[in-house]
Amino acid sequence: MFALFDDAGKLNAGRILSSADASVQVELDSGRRLKVKGALVLLTFEQPAPAALLEQAAALAADIDLDLAWEFAPEDEFGFAELAALYFDDPPSVVQQTATLLKLHEAPHYFRRAGKGGRFRKASAEVLQQALAAIERKKAVQAQIDAWAAELVAGRCPEPVRAQLYRILFRPDKNAPEYKAVVHAARESHLAPLALLQRAGAITSAYQFHWQRFLFEYFPRGTGFADLSAPPLPEDLPLADGVAAFSIDDSSTTEIDDALSIQGLGSGTVTLGIHIAAPALAIAPDSALDAVARQRLSTVYMPGHKITMLPDAVVQAYTLLEGAPRPAVSLYLTIDEATLEIHGATTRLERVPIAHNLRHDQLDTVVTAAWLDDPARAPEAPPEVAALHAPLAFLWRLAQACKARREAVRGRPETFTRPDYTFKLEGVTGPEPSGEETVLIGTRARGAPLDLMVAEAMILANSHWGQWLASLGVPGIYRSQASLAPGIKVRMGTKALPHAGIGVPCYLWSTSPLRRYTDLVNQWQIVACARHGAAAALAAPFKPKDTSLLAIISAFDAAYTAYGQFQSTMERYWTLRYLRQQGIAELQAAYLKDNLVRAETLPLVLTALGTDGLQRGERVRVRLGALDEITLEASGTVIEKLGDVEAVAESDDTLEGEVEAPLAAPLAIAVAVEDADDGAPPAAPAP
Repeated sequence: MFALFDDAGKLNAGRILSSADASVQVELDSGRRLKVKGALVLLTFEQPAPAALLEQAAALAADIDLDLAWEFAPEDEFGFAELAALYFDDPPSVVQQTATLLKLHEAPHYFRRAGKGGRFRKASAEVLQQALAAIERKKAVQAQIDAWAAELVAGRCPEPVRAQLYRILFRPDKNAPEYKAVVHAARESHLAPLALLQRAGAITSAYQFHWQRFLFEYFPRGTGFADLSAPPLPEDLPLADGVAAFSIDDSSTTEIDDALSIQGLGSGTVTLGIHIAAPALAIAPDSALDAVARQRLSTVYMPGHKITMLPDAVVQAYTLLEGAPRPAVSLYLTIDEATLEIHGATTRLERVPIAHNLRHDQLDTVVTAAWLDDPARAPEAPPEVAALHAPLAFLWRLAQACKARREAVRGRPETFTRPDYTFKLEGVTGPEPSGEETVLIGTRARGAPLDLMVAEAMILANSHWGQWLASLGVPGIYRSQASLAPGIKVRMGTKALPHAGIGVPCYLWSTSPLRRYTDLVNQWQIVACARHGAAAALAAPFKPKDTSLLAIISAFDAAYTAYGQFQSTMERYWTLRYLRQQGIAELQAAYLKDNLVRAETLPLVLTALGTDGLQRGERVRVRLGALDEITLEASGTVIEKLGDVEAVAESDDTLEGEVEAPLAAPLAIAVAVEDADDGAPPAAPAP
């Protein structure tokens, strides 16, 4: 005697060895023995043998007309044997019953199960039609998937797949037919999806690939702004008395956040003015402009282009452009001219006359340490710069003194082992680069006088204002670093904690409110302190223990990191383009570790063969191999050891990433990168 039974939703058959009231012992053709509950035994029979039964039933089931079976089926619940009697003969054979049961299992859209024991109920006519229509749609979609996959395998990219390129690669909907077509084609062609799409012509421009990928992820609605105008400034802002401020930035800078002024030279007591653009005096928290800034959180930088945090019309209303008084939050420090000790500090909200917008890329060869010591060494200095020799010379002395004091707190000097690299694109004709422009990569020595003047002045402002907020009980967004020990990172928080990397008791970002949202938030708090003094904690937009500050920190940290990574991506792209455009086949490099070498004259880290036995910093000549502008991979082979060893720090110990520095940030690929700041584009190595 044999039994047909339900084996975990699948029909199976075997020889009955023994039976009881609630179960039977069954042996399959394979020799395996099962204990089957009596309720799961659907049919007992003597012939044919189980294997033959299932084979004959499967062949017969293929010929059953489901529409006809549905017509014959009772309206009420029925058993499979009943339907077999109506469709075939009465009584139906074992094979016919089994074939009917197999067909019922295969057609849930026609018949749904009604409990165990082979009971079913047929679907209503309306439900059946909907199910059949859905099946046809599914077949049509699958046919489309197959057609698209065939095109991809053949090296052609269907337009619907091209339109969904970035979603497919970076944020796929795995149920979308376009995604399924790419997966199917990748399996058929034995290619990775990216390589498959490249071969099919879906990616026509490496530059656009990186650019559109970034926009897809962070600016899916585009980079434009709503029609927002700059709110008016307070009409009662006083004019700064006797101030003629000057800014120091790159020529491409439009968001001029900071300027400096010097008064009292020769009197023994000098007043240093640090003037910061003041959008916080006009943009109110929770306003429409605040919502835009909080959504973007920072200006995004890349060679030849940028996406500003605020609309250009708003930036132009508050930027410290030369030629007229501009609204500013000013910090005035009283300094002993001889000892350079700071004896007092005052913060004012005012309008500051901006006399000059100096451009460091035009003046670095003029404003040198030698010229600052003796102006006769650079008689070719432009008149406006020559007139500023005395203030610049004082700032240079002060910057060196401030740096030395911080280094004493840090416990070790700051080291600069690499230059900064600047990128300039020639031939940009549209609102943004096309990726085909000629790129020029230049260098600028770190710690150049103009750079250091700005950096040290911003440290003074950010450290002083941080301590001032803390003394008044007003919360801010701080940056801290517990120590310079390896692995101790810079962290953001609401507590005024020491920053070991800079060597100050506390530090916040407040000097770039036009291009960084944390600075705008901190400027609102500073303005409240300037206006209300000891009562500022009650009047400031953000109160102590305000959880919204933590939300801002979290969002800003994520966005700023992503923007910095994108800048590094685009700088690496342009570096690879430079190698191609200049026809560079070999370069000199220094060995880092793990088969990585760093080019001596370009911002490029790449993998190289033949590095076995090299010590860290050893100089080599590398023949370049494959350069892939899509994956940004670069490789080479060591062809010569140059003998000497270059000093290579584990991570260059710089202030970039924490303070304003009007220069392009270096590219750091495959080495420790943590923080970034604004004086230049973000994405520089952190202290």
